[in-house]
Amino acid sequence: MLLREKLGQLPEGPGVYLFRDAGGSIIYVGKAVSLKHRVRSYFGAAAARDPKVRAMMERARDLEYISTDSEVEALILEANLIKEHRPRYNVFLKDDKSYPYLKVTLNEEFPRVFITRRVMKDGARYFGPYTQAGAVHETLRLLKRIFPLRSCKQKTPAPRSRPCLNYHIKRCLGPCCGLVTPAEYRRAVDGVLLFLEGKQEELVHDLRARMEQAAADLAFERAAELRDQLQAVEKVIEKQKITSAGREDRDVVAMARGDGGGDGKAEAEACVMIFFVRGGKLIGREHFILDDTAGMERAGVLTAFLKQYYLQAEFIPREVLVEDVLPAEIEVLERWLTEKRGARVHVTRPRRGEKKKLVDLVARNALLVLEEVRAGRRARREDLRRALEQLAGALGLPAAPYRMECFDISNIQGAEMVASMAVFEEGKPVPQQYRRFKIKTVAGPDDFASMREVLGRRFARGRQERELVNTGQLSSRQAKFHRLPDLVVVDGGKGQLSSAMEAMREQGFGHIPVCGLAKEEELVYLPGRPDPVRLPEGSPALRLLQRLRDEAHRFAVTYHRQLRGKRNLKSMLEEIEGIGAVRRRELLRAYGSVEKIRQAGLEELASLPGMNRRAARAVYEFFRDESHTDTEVSH
Repeated sequence: MLLREKLGQLPEGPGVYLFRDAGGSIIYVGKAVSLKHRVRSYFGAAAARDPKVRAMMERARDLEYISTDSEVEALILEANLIKEHRPRYNVFLKDDKSYPYLKVTLNEEFPRVFITRRVMKDGARYFGPYTQAGAVHETLRLLKRIFPLRSCKQKTPAPRSRPCLNYHIKRCLGPCCGLVTPAEYRRAVDGVLLFLEGKQEELVHDLRARMEQAAADLAFERAAELRDQLQAVEKVIEKQKITSAGREDRDVVAMARGDGGGDGKAEAEACVMIFFVRGGKLIGREHFILDDTAGMERAGVLTAFLKQYYLQAEFIPREVLVEDVLPAEIEVLERWLTEKRGARVHVTRPRRGEKKKLVDLVARNALLVLEEVRAGRRARREDLRRALEQLAGALGLPAAPYRMECFDISNIQGAEMVASMAVFEEGKPVPQQYRRFKIKTVAGPDDFASMREVLGRRFARGRQERELVNTGQLSSRQAKFHRLPDLVVVDGGKGQLSSAMEAMREQGFGHIPVCGLAKEEELVYLPGRPDPVRLPEGSPALRLLQRLRDEAHRFAVTYHRQLRGKRNLKSMLEEIEGIGAVRRRELLRAYGSVEKIRQAGLEELASLPGMNRRAARAVYEFFRDESHTDTEVSH
């Protein structure tokens, strides 16, 4: 059905609508109080005057909608769909899937705290997201100094006859040896939660009371430990800025917006800053970069951010101060946040007084961060331009290479031979275009033959895909090798270079420049030159080539380790009584590594297809046997 024909079928009630392009990809997700009225507005004269909406509707070829019972349900569904599909015309947190979180595993008898980048509904508490990984690591180090929680990776600590080194240096309470009860351990966990929630005043009160009680009981060693924890927390509190005489919890949100950093991009970017106020003190701040905000009202950008941020935020304060937000959205945002918090939440736009000054302070900080980000980007862009020009001059290229591809081979004595292709464009990595290969035709550790096979396969696929794209039989989005490089770099010397040149000539791409970068002396080998080129040590051109080569090497080694790990795991599984080929396949598919199987619980293992409780117990006990741990290390 045509888009306009579907308009008559839209319901009056709330829901979510999705526009798809000709290829079926979701290009926009929206929420509506009335699906009929909201979607119809995209076909009116007012929408046609908005450049972004006009461009989106020119691409839109299909419409879907999902009816919901309430506007709050529609808001949650909209935020989830945007996070999952990352549509082209929606505003979303830049690289939000890679933001680190602090995870407290409350679903375990003896919880741990560690950094993760995956948020799951597993009963644990997650704090974040954080945009500065260094700050997260520093926070974790501080937590480990103050609260001696276990750091071993098992979900259930394996019983030990004696405690590990962490216990002796007072970084663990020793639950594996029965040196602490679950109740005592949980008190330390509660301290971590209070600290991460910003409730340090409550934590100080609790630590002081426990210290005084321990002293009264003549447990002076325990009292000294609590005193040290108390002093560490008080030092953190001293660094926090008092923002009001009250003890309220609130988030303060404001935004600064630029024009793409002056690099010719049409998309505007925005920096949203959040200040976290807990107990009347500013305990921290985070900033987030949003793309594709051109043509959107400031209120619309901030509203889109709030939906996505609080969808994944663990702690919801009593009050959220915002610089601006769509007036029609305030009520539904408040209802949604109130449901998440379990208590009343106010979303407020202050117009005067101390709260307005605080919002203005956040906005100024957002502008400073945005200017810093843009200045850093300009400096990096200029450095890359100089490096590419210097590289073109050293290698005799007609122009600075836009796209560079580097190939590397990885194996151990010819076993599990693999290769990688790393891609840089404008001097920057493009990870989504990296490719990896299993060597198919070479037996034994022959890097020259392996390089010839990989380059031959890469350019054969490139030639085929270019023909299909040119004839319309394949879209450029589906093709993986149709883009051609301006420079090919192989990891190695004259032998690898000769193999690459031979493969490229066979496929009709002998005209593409190619060079070899040899390790150790970092010499660059070029076709037709008997002597290698030695780029100045530390020069921008050499550093660029080294970064490209190192990326290809990292990608190849990672793939090689994955294959080797699966092979070793398969051989280990063959040693377990009662685990046949079908069960081995299911274990490999579900976990893929020894560490993940070791962390799995007995019930979890028993629930896998083809497994029963007896087989699950055999696997569970096998990977907790110290002799099998030694076997894994030897692999």
